[in-house]
Parts: sequence; C-alpha cells; structure tokens
Amino acid sequence: MLINEDLSRPVIVHASTLDWVPSPAPGVDRRMLYRVGGEVARATSIVRYAPGSAFPRHVHSGGEEILVLEGTFQDEHGDYPAGSYFRNPPGTSHVPASADGCTIFVRLWQFREGDDVQIVRKPGESATQNRRLPDGGSVLELFDDGHESVAIAEWAVNAELDVANPAGLEFLVLSGDAMFDSELAVQNSWGRLPAGTDLRATAGGNGLRMWLKHGPLEHPDVLPMPA
Repeated sequence: MLINEDLSRPVIVHASTLDWVPSPAPGVDRRMLYRVGGEVARATSIVRYAPGSAFPRHVHSGGEEILVLEGTFQDEHGDYPAGSYFRNPPGTSHVPASADGCTIFVRLWQFREGDDVQIVRKPGESATQNRRLPDGGSVLELFDDGHESVAIAEWAVNAELDVANPAGLEFLVLSGDAMFDSELAVQNSWGRLPAGTDLRATAGGNGLRMWLKHGPLEHPDVLPMPA
C-alpha cells in the first residue's frame, strides 16, 4: 500500500475527511496519512480506540512515536491522558488499550539507527521551557537529539507564521486553524514539507496550536523494513 509516499512533494491531508479503516484488532480503526507497506508499514496515522478495545502485545521493531489527541491511552505501564507524548524505540513492546476510548497520532518504522531512548512526557512536561519564535509564536520542546526535534507550537489569533525548514518539516494541527495559501488547515489536518519549503500560513480567529517535527522526512539511516 502506498499513501503519500513521495517525500519530495508538499502535502496537506485533512484527516477528518478520511474514512476510518479497521485494523486487525477489533475496535481499533485508523485514518492513514502516510503509508509504505501492508500491515507492517512505514506509516503515519490517526488511530481511534473504541471504549474497552485493546491491541495484542507487539514489539516495535522499527520504533513507535505517539501523541495522545483525545481520551486516555493505556498500556501495562500506565495511563496517558490527552497531550501525552512518547517514543518507544526499537525492541520495546507493550499491550496498548483504552478503557474509555481514545484517539492518538502514531508514527511507525520512522526511527533511525541508534535512536534507542524511551521517552514519556505527560501534559505539562517538556525538555525545555517555552521559547519564543521569531514570528511571535511559542514552542514547548518535547524531544531533540540533534537529528530531529519535536515540539508543540502555538500562535495567537491572526498571527503570520514563518517557520524555516532547512531539513524537512511535518505538522499536525491540534486546535485552531490556519490558512496555507488558499487551503484551510483545521484540527487534525496533517502536513509534510520537503527541505527548503518553509512553513508560511496565517493563524485563524481561534489561534493555532500544532505538533511540529523538524528533521529529515526519512532519515538516511532509517531502520530497514523487513523483507
């Protein structure tokens, strides 16, 4: 399966307009944003867990990155409310579930060789204090290893965004909206910009809050998919 596989082209996907695709686990459905492969895939998705649903134990052979969007995500290690961010490096495993239902943003098989630090940040926890952006926005850093950085960024009502993109950039609108040229990005709109294409937009009347990742859209040493 190939979905938005051309990393050289800018893309914006309005996830709320996509159909939910069932996963192998009952009650767990996906909106596929990027995918190269079948059930084992290099993939970016929004995943919905119905109340009481669970996924069987599995090993993250290619790594897993998650942001909880709504509800409470759970596994045998704890409960993760909306706003929780974590990275499960290659070789880790768990039994994901949600007693009351939840929605999460997930990236699979996109870790590079040597990215082996497990990170869990619950709402309000970050790697640094808020910092200001040149365009007036603010950033709460979640992760930065020198190869890629991940943050929650916010802009005020009608702010003009101008985010430099020297290496590659991916984003997910968490709340508010923004106009990208003539295209309106709303909650759960996801985008990806190749290196050299700066992120320029105008925040809407409710401001804008986004998950942002800076770094290669595919690391040169990304973990290889199984044959």
